[in-house]
This record gives sequence, C-alpha cells and structure tokens, in this order.
Amino acid sequence: MDQGTPPKKRKDAVVKMEEGRVRIVDIAEELGVSTATVSNVIHGKTKKISDETVKRVQDLLEQRQYIPSMAGILLAQNNSKIIGVVINDHEKYEGHVLEDGFIASCLNALAVKIEESGYFMMVKTTKEWNEISRFASMWNMEGMVVIGFCEQDYKRLREKMHIPFVVYDGYFEEPGNLANITIDNFDGGMQAGRYLKSKGHSKVLCISDNNICMDHERFLGLKEVLTQAELKIVPMEKNTRWQFYEDHLKEIKGYTAVFAVSDYYAVDMIHFLNKRKIAVPEEISFVGFDDTIFGQMSLPALTTICQDSMERAEKALWLLKELKEGRCKGSTLKLKVYLVERESVCSIKDKD
Repeated sequence: MDQGTPPKKRKDAVVKMEEGRVRIVDIAEELGVSTATVSNVIHGKTKKISDETVKRVQDLLEQRQYIPSMAGILLAQNNSKIIGVVINDHEKYEGHVLEDGFIASCLNALAVKIEESGYFMMVKTTKEWNEISRFASMWNMEGMVVIGFCEQDYKRLREKMHIPFVVYDGYFEEPGNLANITIDNFDGGMQAGRYLKSKGHSKVLCISDNNICMDHERFLGLKEVLTQAELKIVPMEKNTRWQFYEDHLKEIKGYTAVFAVSDYYAVDMIHFLNKRKIAVPEEISFVGFDDTIFGQMSLPALTTICQDSMERAEKALWLLKELKEGRCKGSTLKLKVYLVERESVCSIKDKD
C-alpha cells in the first residue's frame, strides 16, 4: 500500500470498494496516483510508467480482485483478437438453433481453428441482420463469420459494416465484394443419386422445407442421376411435419428410398417411420446431407453427404486474413463434398 496516502483517505477508499464493485478511481485514490496511470497499467500501456508504480498498481488490483470491463479493454486496444460468429435464429430451428447438427458442427470447427490462430470466438444468434454491425462494433471485433441470412441482408451489411466478414453458404447471383464459402451442393445430390442407383433404387423421394438455393441444387443433382426422383416440401414445424407425413404415409411407402437435404430431416423422418413400425432400411432407405453427429448416432447410422466443417473453418480464417490485409475484395470458394456409407441404405437389386 502507498505510504504517501493519508490513512483516512485509504480507509475511505477501502469502504467505497467494499460497498460495490472495485473501480479504477478507487485503486487510484488508494495508491495516490492518477486514474490514467491505473488505466494504462490495466491495458498494458506501461512504457512511461516506472516499474515500481506498475508493480504497486498490479499488486493492489490483484489484492482487491479488480474485475475490468472487458468491453472497455477491447475498445482501448487496436487488436481485440476477437472473431464474431453470428447465426440467423430462423424459425425452422424452433428456438434451438445452436442445437442444430449443422450449426453445432460449424461452431465446433470454428472454435478449434480460431483458438489455433490465437484468437477468441464470440457467438451471437439473432433474427435481425441490423444487430450484427452493432454487435461487431460493441466488441471491436477483427472479423466475423455470418451464417444463415439472405443475399439482401449480406449486401446491406457489407454497406454498413467495415470490418471483414465471411459468409457461410451465401447464395449470390454475383458476390461482388462479399467473401462466401459454400459447397458443391449439386454434386452432393449427384453423389447421393449415383449411390442409390447403384443399390437398385429408382423411385426416390427428396424432402426439403423449400425449393430454392442450395436445397434446390441438391435436388437437381439427385434428379440428374435419378430422373424419376420427386420432391416434397415439408413443413418446418415438427408437429405439423409429422402430421404431413401421417397424411401422406401411403404415398411415402411407395418409394424405396428418401434423400433428405439435411441429416436432421432424415433422422426425424426415420424416427417417425420407426414409430409406425416401418423398418429402415429394409422397407425404405435413407441418405442425408451434412454428416452431423446426430446422423452418425442414429439407428441405423445414416449414410450421408459429408461437408468438411474443419476445412471450411480453416478457409474462413484464411479469407478473413486476406480481407483484412487487402488481398481479397470478394470471392466465392466452393468446397468439395463426399458420400459416407453407413447402414441406412440397403440394396434392392436382388429383390423381386
């Protein structure tokens, strides 16, 4: 403790700290130094401060268990080391967006790659695109990964926000100055089609909650190989979707295989059929898309089209660096996908 500070003043400072959270002004008063000196020590700006004063400030900060305002520290720094990840909390997730298999896989991979790069990850879910720039500026972020919004939102965000950001699965006629990482959805559909065809399937149903963008491309890839394949648009809400399956059960049983545009819809439909005593894959086979943990652990384990989450996260960090250093103004990277064979498809070649 600073011997030059009058005892009464030190006592008053301690009382003030005990009444609530310790403040910079409290530390400064107790040591008899300026608030600027304490603030500079906290933020590592100690070139013009004596080693003795730095140690006194640090010791008292530790003694008083001072908890700094993280926002204040980051705003004072030129390099926050934070990468933000913002996900559209779309209605189809029914309030469980971070539990979705694809989203969880993306977050896990991003967490690994961001930490390997020496950065920190901060996650936000929102339905409103205009909250994204506020989130970024609040924490002085160095870059962002944005998932699940539409083309118009991304372009408005690009006009409003000046930090670099990378889009996951953006669907653009022309990306302009946006950096986008997508996958070969059409080829994924073709791979599913070729595999089902090799097992003797021709009457195949594709299920999706829409017929636009990436899901449309997955269906077109399937139909390129299996020309008789048909698409059914299913409701997003689970109870309504199961009622839809109930109403169309006779028709569904007329197909030998289902290609679902996501593992979630594949596993969900398998669950529905199991409750109706319809055996998978003996009576109807399934191929999903994404290769999430839910598909891997389902019964039977799901044959699926795999997209490499770690590769995408690695490319996202590389693109952010390129954008920040001015070497990239906008581009679309299309990553390859591949089929993972498990137990949810059976051959019907030898069946009558």
